[in-house]
Amino acid sequence: MEGLHTVAKKDLIPPTPSAEDYEATSAANAAEIFDRDEPFVLFAEWLEDAKAKEVNDANAMALATADASGLPDVRMVLLKGVDARGFVFYTNTESAKGTQLGANAQAAICFHWKSLRRQVRIRGVVETVTPDEADAYFASRARDSRIGAWASKQSRPLESRFALEKAVAREAARFGLGEVPRPPHWSGYRVVPMQIEFWRDRPFRLHDRLQLLRENEDSPWRRTRLYP
Repeated sequence: MEGLHTVAKKDLIPPTPSAEDYEATSAANAAEIFDRDEPFVLFAEWLEDAKAKEVNDANAMALATADASGLPDVRMVLLKGVDARGFVFYTNTESAKGTQLGANAQAAICFHWKSLRRQVRIRGVVETVTPDEADAYFASRARDSRIGAWASKQSRPLESRFALEKAVAREAARFGLGEVPRPPHWSGYRVVPMQIEFWRDRPFRLHDRLQLLRENEDSPWRRTRLYP
């Protein structure tokens, strides 16, 4: 155990940045961000920057939910839509996250773009997207992904990988060459933000934090600068 602890301390945890490290990475985050009144405009700008810099999945976000008892849970999902109404992702509604959102329709999401040294944190209420929205996105997915949505009993125990492959083959045979419709247990959720915080790295842990709050989705945003 002692050897394992030594490896973890010396090899796995990155060292604290030096003054030179901070100087080398500070230029990209030097522009002013606190002149924005509309958070979705700033988010769109940052997402465009991330798409140009991140190697994989600039739209990846951590989604935190809680069950009926208040126990939190978190996992990575993909952002599939964003506008002034909120942030949209899709899933099996009978999955762990779907069940938790059914019991407690509130969530937090976090985008962390390491290459940009920026993150965006969002908290809000959650609503289901319209059937038309869910149908449109489902139809845009690859055919095998649509078949997989029928075959997978997401978050529930799986006997073996072979059992999953059998379920996929069964659903593929059932649909044949025909259209694969959206399953009734598959839809999208929209996180309607009540709080958005923009964070970006600045030298010596003196980071920039811009928080925007509102009482409800029809209220104006209130801006606050936070200590790092």
